[in-house]
Amino acid sequence: MRLRVFTEPQQGADYEDLLRVAQAAESLGFDGFFRSDHYLSMGDATGLPGPSDAWTTLAGLARETSRIRLGTLVSPATFRLPGPLAITVAQVDQMSGGRVELGFGAGWFSAEHTAYGIAFPDVSTRYDLFAEQLAIIDGLWQTPTGQRFDFAGEHYRLQDSPALPKPVQQPRVPIILGGAGKRRSAALAAAHADEYNSAFAPVNESGQVFDRVRTAVAEAGRPADSMTYSVAQIVCVGRTDAELRRRAEALGRDLDELRANGLAGSPAEVVDKLGEFAGVGASRAYLQLMDLTDSDQLELIAAEVAPQL
Repeated sequence: MRLRVFTEPQQGADYEDLLRVAQAAESLGFDGFFRSDHYLSMGDATGLPGPSDAWTTLAGLARETSRIRLGTLVSPATFRLPGPLAITVAQVDQMSGGRVELGFGAGWFSAEHTAYGIAFPDVSTRYDLFAEQLAIIDGLWQTPTGQRFDFAGEHYRLQDSPALPKPVQQPRVPIILGGAGKRRSAALAAAHADEYNSAFAPVNESGQVFDRVRTAVAEAGRPADSMTYSVAQIVCVGRTDAELRRRAEALGRDLDELRANGLAGSPAEVVDKLGEFAGVGASRAYLQLMDLTDSDQLELIAAEVAPQL
């Protein structure tokens, strides 16, 4: 089980905050540093100093880290056009020396679209846009250099595209999809994704999601081991009960609820819970780190959780 740090900067973080956490995660041996792609805070958070753009952030981090994987969980299709997004991600991949991954989704948070003048169609249309964008981005990256790419869909048309620039990673940047693994989602993953993520779901539910995607992968004629399965869970780890309760209070969450619905408890408890996720097929875990000032928690996970996985 590989551990990745997952941040939510829309809740209140600037570039320097993210840089500090990303560099700490790299030095402590974490496999990846990922961030959400949102433009508006949620819940009671003020969101100060204000939103940051995910791919602008990752471009900066690409030049200020050297080993750790970098990416989004996840970028909404509503935010960008597929051609420019393919160019942006390929360029950041070049800037990182081939360490970028694209987590991609249809978009769901209507308020951020209203706040910043972004169109937010109905869910069926959003999913259609997402499916076409996914095919375009995958197609642009995998078109051999010197050849042209065309696409004719209901929402997008590309004609005689040079399909440049190319990412460092070949045949393309890894693509992460997620969700409940229902029929269309599982089929899109089987056609385009390298990883399927089950976010904030219990162990048994994640196992059912993975089973549905495994079936779609087999039906598509792909090797079973060509898809990676992962989970995302909020993290709250402490050496003592007092430390745990302090961290839970900082998150505005009840510790018992966190134990039931996240990765919370002593290092041993968290190792056991991660083992349950591994038992249903997860080989990566994205640890949602909400308090970016708590460097001691990262150090504790690196010292007492990661070595046991």
